[in-house]
Amino acid sequence: MKSFDEITQLITSEIEQINWSREPRGLYEPIGYVLSLGGKRIRPALTLMACNLYSENVQQAMNSALGLEVFHNFTLLHDDIMDRADVRRGQPTVHKKWNDNTAILSGDVMQITSYQLMTQTPGKDLKRSLDLFSQTAAEICEGQQYDVDFEKRDTVSADEYLEMIRLKTAVLLGCALKIGSWIGGAGEEDAQNLYDFGINIGLAFQLKDDLLDVYGDEATFGKKIGGDILCNKKTYLLIHAIELARGNDALELNNWLNTSDEKSSCEKIKAITSIYNRLGVKKICEDKMQFFYRKAIANLDKVSVLENKKQELRNLAGKLMSRQE
Repeated sequence: MKSFDEITQLITSEIEQINWSREPRGLYEPIGYVLSLGGKRIRPALTLMACNLYSENVQQAMNSALGLEVFHNFTLLHDDIMDRADVRRGQPTVHKKWNDNTAILSGDVMQITSYQLMTQTPGKDLKRSLDLFSQTAAEICEGQQYDVDFEKRDTVSADEYLEMIRLKTAVLLGCALKIGSWIGGAGEEDAQNLYDFGINIGLAFQLKDDLLDVYGDEATFGKKIGGDILCNKKTYLLIHAIELARGNDALELNNWLNTSDEKSSCEKIKAITSIYNRLGVKKICEDKMQFFYRKAIANLDKVSVLENKKQELRNLAGKLMSRQE
């Protein structure tokens, strides 16, 4: 079995070999830029790790893994435009470094490229992998639309939020694991358990992101701390704060949510974080994150391969829960 580090080294090497020095440069240079920023490479790594549970030949799943990584980064280009985000992985976002039109068009090419890579999935698994990938791509768009819709609503339930992040984030992790396991030779029951592992670890992963956006270290997180607070993003923390706030807390929270003065941005982050602390929503979010983490491990326990083969996935799940970036 290959370690997570060995897997990511293989993926990084393959990504570096993709030639983005093409014409017109204005279309392809931003793609090379965003892929060179690195990131965790979680999705392609899960693809190869799932394949490796059943086969030593992880290279057979490489094109599928790369397709998933290119697709993921395509969604980030468009997400950053929609969120007006200036920083990604500690560097300027594509729409900030170039412009909105460039980020849209380069993202479109990345989506096309992701399908070109996915069509190189081994023939025996091609149709079902493409079907799942297409379903997942549509679900991610559904999740993004829910996220946009939530911005216009005064209240969003915790269950609605969890469904949104399942679609926007978790389904791609599940897809990566299922496709990788199929290519490796897994049976349908194992493939589904690995998919469910991905869904649950993805939900926990996004809840961790919510926490880091408020309580993380900007130097290691790679994005500005408090960004979700400044744009009134309906995170698991804010949803519960709105639900729990009473009296002065409710008045103060409502006042800050209706403040658009950029000069008071630091004060807003500090004030809402203090409200979160008083209401105990950090622990509520942490508890829910642990709930999904435990569910993910229970899914992994059901996968019918030797325990030592699953250890790297267990280790990765633990690292995702303790990460600070």
